[in-house]
Amino acid sequence: MIQRELFPDGSETVTESVTVTQQTVRRTYPQKWASYNRAQVQEKEQFQQLLCALCAGIEEPPRATTGRPRIPMNDATFAAVFKVYSTLSGRRFSSDLRDAQEKGYIENAPHYNSVFRCLENENLTPILQQLITRSSLPLRALETEFAVDSTGFTSSRFHRWFDVKYGQPRQEHDWVKAHIACGVRTNIVTAVEIHERNSNDIPLLPALVDATAVNFDVLEVSADKQYASENNFQAIARIGATAYIPFRSGTTGRIGGLFAKAFHYFNLYREDFLAHYHRRSNIESTIMMIKTKFGDHVRSKTDVAMKNEVLAKILAHNICCLISAMHELGISPEFGTCPKTIALASQLA
Repeated sequence: MIQRELFPDGSETVTESVTVTQQTVRRTYPQKWASYNRAQVQEKEQFQQLLCALCAGIEEPPRATTGRPRIPMNDATFAAVFKVYSTLSGRRFSSDLRDAQEKGYIENAPHYNSVFRCLENENLTPILQQLITRSSLPLRALETEFAVDSTGFTSSRFHRWFDVKYGQPRQEHDWVKAHIACGVRTNIVTAVEIHERNSNDIPLLPALVDATAVNFDVLEVSADKQYASENNFQAIARIGATAYIPFRSGTTGRIGGLFAKAFHYFNLYREDFLAHYHRRSNIESTIMMIKTKFGDHVRSKTDVAMKNEVLAKILAHNICCLISAMHELGISPEFGTCPKTIALASQLA
């Protein structure tokens, strides 16, 4: 903009102003397309190999002496997780099970109704939780920073009630709520807790970080502001990590202790805090990866089956993260002495 100013003596002053517009530079992360393509092309085959290796370590419960022979627990677990990975209905998935049997991943291809009954088995829940933990172990040398959050998976069940105030019936979807901890570099899920749908997030953080600290060297834990409590700051400090949790507006540090220390750091060193807290966005990516690939809903109808289906989704996600790390980072996961993963490691070497 140019501005001219005339004076009585005939002199003139010309003022020229320049407006500088600051352009925001968006940070991008390059994709290793060659490694990504190899991982995607070989994923289904390598998924079965890794899942078979994980299931090989399942301890078989004592067999009943009467009645029809039961499907081996390792075959039942393989079939249930592979079915969830495929996102197909039980009937259309039957051909994939027959193919897995021909390749030696399972002893016998179970009927699709048997797969449904496996998901309804309460004994499957601790097995899936153990497999999620085992599937994360090959990446423990890469992960030292973790994030915690929760998410819901809708179901086909409904809760119905009569609204007295408005004089009409109402309904809403039932859902399964999963509380997870994940590594912010590889998006691997290291711990998971599933409780009733209206469970509070705050009390579940200590269990997630304690379970993660058993197998990982935890240096940082990030979570959103709803997790800001003295108990959670103490739980994170107890494992030797630093908490990066923001605070709600109106919060004061009068409570003292670690809560006050974290509150003052949050206010005095905001830029440094946000540089660490930004890594928490990776757990949003983890949740989106699970829901985009395996669905944001569950097909099962019973409480136990819905819980097991969500755990199977998370286990399938972990195995896919391992496959990506194998091709992009060059890791060679080996679960014990299972010949399936030893052969797979030799192929990648």
